[in-house]
Amino acid sequence: MSKFLVVLSFCVTILSLSTSAHAGSAQLLLDARTGEVLASENPDELNHPASLTKMMTVYMVLDAIKAGTLSWDSPVPFSKYASSRPPTKLRVKEGDSITVKEAVLAMIVLSANDVATAVGEKLGGNERNFANMMTRKARALGMTNTTFYNASGLPHDDQFTTARDMSTLGVSLIRDFPKDYDLFSTKSFAFRGRTINGHNNLMYRYKGMDGIKTGYTNASGYNLVSAVEDKGRRVIGVVMGGRSAASRDRLMEKMIDANLAKATAGEELIASRNTNVQVDLARLGGDTPAPDSGNALSALQQLAGITGSVQPNVAAAYAPTEAPAETVEAEAPVAPKPQPQIAAMNKWQVQIAASDSAQGAMKILSEARAKIGAPLENLDTYTEMRELNGVPVYRARFTGFETKDKARAVCAHLIRQRYDCVLMPARG
Repeated sequence: MSKFLVVLSFCVTILSLSTSAHAGSAQLLLDARTGEVLASENPDELNHPASLTKMMTVYMVLDAIKAGTLSWDSPVPFSKYASSRPPTKLRVKEGDSITVKEAVLAMIVLSANDVATAVGEKLGGNERNFANMMTRKARALGMTNTTFYNASGLPHDDQFTTARDMSTLGVSLIRDFPKDYDLFSTKSFAFRGRTINGHNNLMYRYKGMDGIKTGYTNASGYNLVSAVEDKGRRVIGVVMGGRSAASRDRLMEKMIDANLAKATAGEELIASRNTNVQVDLARLGGDTPAPDSGNALSALQQLAGITGSVQPNVAAAYAPTEAPAETVEAEAPVAPKPQPQIAAMNKWQVQIAASDSAQGAMKILSEARAKIGAPLENLDTYTEMRELNGVPVYRARFTGFETKDKARAVCAHLIRQRYDCVLMPARG
């Protein structure tokens, strides 16, 4: 009997090892020519991006240069707050400044947190406002499950992304800035008499790999986004939640080796997602025909993922949401990634509509904020993609209410202005 139990225990252990992924781990390999996913594991699981965040910060800089609001020689001043950010950092003193070119290289090669913060303050006035700008840009690019709260990727409980969204950002950097993308293959750069070396070790030895970014925090584990071009094929690989830098690099290498041949050769990259603004259920009033109130509420419930009885106008119900996690950038000691924890149910959100595109949902939220004014002024906007009868819909939500009563009060404002409003816990 004891031998039987030992054998049974061994079998259970082997089965569990072979069928379960490491908590929080995610991988995806995208054919950047066609948009086909060549390999994936947990591609839509929410994870902390760590310094992959700086990919979006660099995107914002390149976008500003393209628009003519910045130049490579523009100064980036350092506030006391920016200079105080923890390592990895360039160690620029308060009151000093560097050029935009130096800032971009420092973020790519060194993954400098102080520089990312200074860039955020330069472009957004303050880092929080810049993070909102980053999130809006992410939505416009089709990154429906990404929310930024800072420019660096330093720990924030509510800063999340997915492997799929990071692959979208990788393609966007290559496609939207073809003349500047080669900066992501920079191995080192000179700064004030110092040589700053990078730590994207896989890029330095894997043929055809020309970027993009590494990342690490205790909460995220070891992250990596890699871009490879070979014989006309172009793929973007994402690994999140690695146990160590070496194991993360091995995962990426194996995934690319096993699937690169499946990619399609060509010259063009996939385009941005369709961003036509066609609202399935938008604000009621104005030029928008008002559907039957009962049907409108029923439709809003369905789009919100809510079932059960609902009170008129305000649905004090629970929507199924993903569970979050939590905590500095550096390729440092291995810390096992904790299982994502459910946030305390002290924050609430309200949903006012849904659209067939992320940009459409964000436009609805922007219009509502402009119309309602002060009650919505300091709230975060949030979209979430779900399928309804096989069709993707993007839920338009305001989030960041500390209490249910505060959320309910804002719902009352929205209803008076002929919006529908569904009340639910945020990430509860």
